[in-house]
Amino acid sequence: MIKVASYNMRKAIGTDRRRMPERTLEVLREIDADIIALQECDRRLGERAGVIPLNMLDEHSPWAAVPVAMRAQSMGWHGNALLVRKGAIIAEPHRIEIPALEPRGAVRADVTTGGVTIRVVGMHLDLSGLWRRKQANAILRELDGCAPHLPCVLMGDLNEWTPQSGCLRDFARDHRFADTGPSFHARRPIGRLDRIMVSPALRIVEAGVHHSAAARKASDHLPIWAVLDAS
Repeated sequence: MIKVASYNMRKAIGTDRRRMPERTLEVLREIDADIIALQECDRRLGERAGVIPLNMLDEHSPWAAVPVAMRAQSMGWHGNALLVRKGAIIAEPHRIEIPALEPRGAVRADVTTGGVTIRVVGMHLDLSGLWRRKQANAILRELDGCAPHLPCVLMGDLNEWTPQSGCLRDFARDHRFADTGPSFHARRPIGRLDRIMVSPALRIVEAGVHHSAAARKASDHLPIWAVLDAS
């Protein structure tokens, strides 16, 4: 079994308007996933440093960041990062260029953990439905061109409010959605903006939204998670 999670951490700025990276790490430790896709993990200006300092991640967490950053102090690319449990084997870390009006991107890597190798994609899609569909199709084309074909997990903030339409319909052609539930807004979640999607080779055993007291304060999104069986 592999536990995955996705979290728009809002640059560690909570609903109390305080930036507390240690609180974000607390939430991640509560979830205790093997693989985590983060969105809004880096600052947008200057050196675009990771909001969770890399030394803090190294010293106070069981995870390491997949090496997709272009800047020394960044954790991810365009705010997207993948964390994997220390000891996992990382192969083919890659930045995915997607069409966008504002800086957007996606990241992927092949991760071996628990004797199973899966291809993982983290993303944060546009606010515009037209651009979301273009971005979704760019990501799907990227996966179609990858060899060898592996079981895939796609995770992130899709910014899609309308069920079963737009980019959700595009992803649903070849992937199933984990029934995690609404994750936005953290204080009163009604929107399923955050999604976990898997290829047919993976079975979704369990899924949900993490509703702890810390999670309700740490970001305007709640984290989502799923337990997957690749056997």
